[in-house]
Amino acid sequence: MLTPISNDPRDYSWGSPTLIPALEGRQPTGAPEAEIWYGDHPGCPSRTPDGRTLDVALADAGRPALPFLLKLLAAASSLSIQAHPTRAQAQEGFAREERAGIPRDAADRLYRDDNHKPEIIVALSDRFRALVGLRPLAETRRFLSVLAATGDDVPAGVAQLQSRLAVDDDGPAAERALRDVLAWALDEADAATVASVAAALDAAADTGETEFADEIAVLRAAASDFPGDGGLIVALLMNLVTLRRGEGLFAPAGVLHAYQSGLGVELMAASDNVMRGGLTPKHVDVPELLHVLDATPAPAPVIRPRPLADGVDVYDTPVDDFLLERVTVTVAGDTVRVAVHGPTIALCTVGEVVVAGAFDSAALRPGAAVHIADEDAVEVSGTGELFLAQPGS
Repeated sequence: MLTPISNDPRDYSWGSPTLIPALEGRQPTGAPEAEIWYGDHPGCPSRTPDGRTLDVALADAGRPALPFLLKLLAAASSLSIQAHPTRAQAQEGFAREERAGIPRDAADRLYRDDNHKPEIIVALSDRFRALVGLRPLAETRRFLSVLAATGDDVPAGVAQLQSRLAVDDDGPAAERALRDVLAWALDEADAATVASVAAALDAAADTGETEFADEIAVLRAAASDFPGDGGLIVALLMNLVTLRRGEGLFAPAGVLHAYQSGLGVELMAASDNVMRGGLTPKHVDVPELLHVLDATPAPAPVIRPRPLADGVDVYDTPVDDFLLERVTVTVAGDTVRVAVHGPTIALCTVGEVVVAGAFDSAALRPGAAVHIADEDAVEVSGTGELFLAQPGS
């Protein structure tokens, strides 16, 4: 059974006013359009043609809630730096805050449910930028040496970082040093210290620095958007990744990430548990962030699609909550058959495609989606691109 679903864009301040309208082929409203949610998450459930929200429609049919949430995400400036808990951490934290009587919609509530929130984003724009994971220390020290050489005196914040990160590149010492730096940046570094790092970034840009030119540009934008925010120092420690269209980025539990710019398809476990690490006016709980943090320095976890069948690619992730596939039909008249395993959402991102089940079908254009239930497979025809989100194996 196929049920069309739709939703309104969410107008978060970091959203792009143009990327989602361009995908859907309509005029921008002038307001930021940051995300469109496709799913039954109570924070913003999709609507069905009969006017019900998808969560209500599934409950009325006796179906369980979806284990995942699919989104279109369009960023024009940095999202908050954040990390998500493991399932065990979420269960413990949720129970703790329930016992404490903290309202689930309170601004300082951290655990709004008892689930983990691994996520993957796949670039739809030609370039999608993100900060993700803590950069290997040797690279960070090289970056700091560039910032230290921008004047006669080493800027105070840069000198602090060089001193605190003068440890072995790998192992427990590196992880302890990074945890200590994050705690210092978010709890102790004053506005003047953060400003000294921002000034060093400005000076480095003026020198025509090339190796870290992209990092400098991203960090300067963050410093302008969030003046005095210690998250600038956290961001300086993170990998900057530029995804090309079709490439993905996986953020498992504990890994810091902050999307910067571009349009993507995002798929995550059905959760709203977020520990923030700066670049945000929202609540930052440093001890809880450090509790869930994976401080292992490593390159960014970029995922490239793996061919599964003709016209079907899969994005492999080590979680059982979701599976993301991309279906491409390039020749009119061709049909691509895709197996489905449980409740599925199909989202069109290019062209015009028809999704057909055993007894019904749905025509989709970019931005349109359909919920699929009680099907073993669907057939996709037309010409275009479709993403399928379904439970993991």
